[in-house]
Amino acid sequence: MATTAVGVSATPMTEKLTAADDDQQQQKLKKGIAEFYDESSGMWENIWGEHMHHGYYNSDDVVELSDHRSAQIRMIEQALTFASVSDDPEKKPKTIVDVGCGIGGSSRYLARKYGAECHGITLSPVQAERANALAAAQGLADKVSFQVADALNQPFPDGKFDLVWSMESGEHMPDKLKFVSELTRVAAPGATIIIVTWCHRDLNPGEKSLRPEEEKILNKICSSFYLPAWCSTADYVKLLESLSLQDIKSADWSGNVAPFWPAVIKTALSWKGITSLLRSGWKSIRGAMVMPLMIEGFKKDVIKFSIITCKKPE
Repeated sequence: MATTAVGVSATPMTEKLTAADDDQQQQKLKKGIAEFYDESSGMWENIWGEHMHHGYYNSDDVVELSDHRSAQIRMIEQALTFASVSDDPEKKPKTIVDVGCGIGGSSRYLARKYGAECHGITLSPVQAERANALAAAQGLADKVSFQVADALNQPFPDGKFDLVWSMESGEHMPDKLKFVSELTRVAAPGATIIIVTWCHRDLNPGEKSLRPEEEKILNKICSSFYLPAWCSTADYVKLLESLSLQDIKSADWSGNVAPFWPAVIKTALSWKGITSLLRSGWKSIRGAMVMPLMIEGFKKDVIKFSIITCKKPE
């Protein structure tokens, strides 16, 4: 699989990591991710609500700030439609895992929609606690639960879930093969797997890596958002093929999320946004400072907002 070594865990080709070095880097990354979301999740909820992911916009929409929360719900529905998840009472998902659940917005939405049992996992203790509190407040404590756990070593038995959901968590995973292998392991036979994630562009024939100026943009983003090496949509498809998964589909939704980052920046520059940032801490402030690079990355076609779905064989 041809991927570029772009990210906080990237190591020059001349260096060789021992297993201990690699584990130390992964532990450092996990700690950074947890602390980043411990700091920033309250700020995000205060401004944007319970869904910590992009919105899905039609290309001809005239977008008002009030439209963004409905666009986040639309993102969930579009992902379900793309993956052909059934609403039929006999075929709809009954057990769901939300991998990288944030404060549980997707989990609670899916639990209500399907009447399903949903389990969410996150590296952030603050997120898990808040997600459980919101579930209780919304009368869903018997349907939805959240815990601190590693997506690369999930605390679930094999074949437990008939919908495996990962909404914008894959970009944080330092080992993409281990990530999709765990998604596959916990999926029941016939289950649907949905991955919505940030990728870099597919490499052109003859390319072995991104251009240096492209890597520079991504490295700046990685250092602030605690991201390891990026991969392409094509890389994800190859990994899923290597695991003998079926009905593999992918799409580039970059155009459909274009209004999102300008809106995030606009809210960050509001009085409410500025005061929330200052209360949140340095990690959140540093993340806010690189948000214009997300816009630049999308405009230069370096960053792709991708959906990849598949089914586990019966």
